[in-house]
Amino acid sequence: MDRSNTIIHTSIIGILANIMLAVFKAAVGMLANSIAIVMDAVNNLSDALSSVITIIGTKLAGKPADRKHPFGFGRIEYMSAMIISILVLYAGITSLTESVKKILSPQVPDYSVFSLIIVASAVVVKILLGRYVKSVGEKVNSDSLVNSGADALNDAVISASTLVAALVWMFGHISLEAWLAAVISVLIIKSGAEMLGSTISQVLGQGAEASYLKEIKRTVSSVPGVLGAFDLTLHDYGPDRYLGSVHVSVPDTMTADQLDKLTREITDEVMQKHDVILTAVGFYAQNTKNDAVAEALGRIRTAVLSEPYVLSMHGFFIDMEKKQIRFDIVVDYEVADPSLTHEQVLNKCAEEFPGYDIRIGIDRDLGNE
Repeated sequence: MDRSNTIIHTSIIGILANIMLAVFKAAVGMLANSIAIVMDAVNNLSDALSSVITIIGTKLAGKPADRKHPFGFGRIEYMSAMIISILVLYAGITSLTESVKKILSPQVPDYSVFSLIIVASAVVVKILLGRYVKSVGEKVNSDSLVNSGADALNDAVISASTLVAALVWMFGHISLEAWLAAVISVLIIKSGAEMLGSTISQVLGQGAEASYLKEIKRTVSSVPGVLGAFDLTLHDYGPDRYLGSVHVSVPDTMTADQLDKLTREITDEVMQKHDVILTAVGFYAQNTKNDAVAEALGRIRTAVLSEPYVLSMHGFFIDMEKKQIRFDIVVDYEVADPSLTHEQVLNKCAEEFPGYDIRIGIDRDLGNE
């Protein structure tokens, strides 16, 4: 079963389970005059709607690319995850409003053994459903499923708390109904806010994990002819859909024909091992013809790395006949204005090599240097 079908199949299971739980809980809540159980039923209905949105989002995300959207529709999955988060927030705010009303105008609940059995069964179902949906979501990298699974596990806690409140009333005649419903509502709001923050971060353009970037760089560096890989940038077009670019150091003796062949080998290798499309491969020429390069590089490196916000440097090349030096520096994101760091580094290098044309490129720390 492919990724889309797995997500849809799992979502359908979630829809059926949540509708069944919502019907039983709503009936029990109204018969027992329990606002907490009724709010729990409403939460199950929102979960069912979340699963419907997941299915729609997955279907739309699977549409083939067209002229207007050449990189496909994968980001729709992030939008569907955002809608689910907003629904969870709405459910939490609505239930909090109703809970406050019940605190101000309390009602006496009337539980039966049968109603408690239903609630206890719901706890078990929600735990099993939550663990299943979340594990599938993590396996296929679906934020919508992961969010739905986490929400289901939260619901299990909520249902368990309504069961405890019912037992407290039956044996102690202390009504915690409305207060418990308020606490449940706050937990739902907190969960929805966390989900929304995560999905907004992805829509804005969240960077890939540093460990993943380093794996790709290791693959690039393993290609014969590559002396080092730098400046790897990935653009996220949906779960497991990355396009990117990278710079590599190569000997300064390579011809255009050799560079063309190397580019194809790098892109093929990265595609096969990581399913990432490299749309561009840039090159840094590395000196191989002058024995004095090592001494010059050492002096430049010492000057560059003496700056506190410079994390590393790469792409060093020196042309002693034309008196030209060029390289890139990686500047920490803590620096608000990297141009100031650039100026300081440039001045230090000019002191070491007066009369040289020194060209320094600025890169920001992408977590993979």
